[in-house]
Amino acid sequence: GPGAGTRTQPRRGQDIESEVTLSFTEAVDGATVPLRMSSQAPCKACSGTGDKNGTPRVCPTCVGTGQVSRGSGGGFSLTDPCADCKGRGLIAENPCEVCKGSGRARSSRTMQVRIPAGVSDGQRIRLRGKGAPGERGGPAGDLYVVVHVDSHPVFGRRDDNLTVTVPVTFAEAALGAEIKVPTLNGPAVTLKLPPGTPGGRTMRARGKGAVRKDGTRGDLLVTVEVAVPAQLSDKAREALEMYREATESEDPRSALFESAKGA
Repeated sequence: GPGAGTRTQPRRGQDIESEVTLSFTEAVDGATVPLRMSSQAPCKACSGTGDKNGTPRVCPTCVGTGQVSRGSGGGFSLTDPCADCKGRGLIAENPCEVCKGSGRARSSRTMQVRIPAGVSDGQRIRLRGKGAPGERGGPAGDLYVVVHVDSHPVFGRRDDNLTVTVPVTFAEAALGAEIKVPTLNGPAVTLKLPPGTPGGRTMRARGKGAVRKDGTRGDLLVTVEVAVPAQLSDKAREALEMYREATESEDPRSALFESAKGA
């Protein structure tokens, strides 16, 4: 074991990076997901000593610190990992056949990780102390999780707000109406459509968006899209023909041409 008056230094465990793919809903509401990770951990065969007899000796070069100093001029010195013991502070006289004297071996484990609500696609989350175990009493490293989020067939996302496009009829847009709008994992909300609402207008349903860091929710941004029917019944066609005759003196493109002339 270590000689008298010397003491090997604890070593912090490695940081680990992993990836996880969440559904759109899981990203908005948060989820607990299993992650299978591989990392370097103390070798079980030699109990992390690197010596098959469990009796490594202190490295004489770094005296168990795992580091050596070198001068850089001007009275300054730099610290590097010891090349003889590869930063461990110990040298195995009888190297372990499993870890080849390193004291570390590849280990796999599955961990249940809580992904907070409101994460976005590509976000990198840091979980302190969830990385590889430390050595000789050192702290564990950190776990970094890169989040990928699947798209949703109905909803989109803009920061803390959710987005949705809702089709309405020409009559609803022109005369005004109350329309029902779906929300993510919740009951539908009713929005009042003012008369003369143009296609592309966005309305806001407050508190129906993604979860913020403070626990509150963003809004649901509802964009109106005037739906044009592909087929018309005889009655609907007759009504539209009458409407066209009643408004034939109105030209919605007149201002467009006037502006084009003055540009």
